[in-house]
Amino acid sequence: MPIDSDFESTREVVDDHEGHDVWGPVEEPEPLGIHGTHVAVDFDVCLADGACLEDCPVDVFDWVETPGHSVSDRKADPARESQCIDCMLCVDVCPVDAIDVDPTRRTE
Repeated sequence: MPIDSDFESTREVVDDHEGHDVWGPVEEPEPLGIHGTHVAVDFDVCLADGACLEDCPVDVFDWVETPGHSVSDRKADPARESQCIDCMLCVDVCPVDAIDVDPTRRTE
């Protein structure tokens, strides 16, 4: 199931992770929620194939460890979402549609 592109209206901010919002619910070890706002990654969908990290021209993403999660033990975290240039490469290369980029959701 892909990321919910309407997460701002269907979820609420439940935490802050490394300077970006986490949209819940969050119930460890699963679900982990959606990380980021402008560049949003559904940690429960992300399978950590690394395409977004490899293709992002401005290095928005970092790996974050999520040990014990049923989908993968690490996730692509939008650690520098404010640097995003809205090229949408990460959205295009994500094999499970775990990423949503929306220029109208800039948080700067």
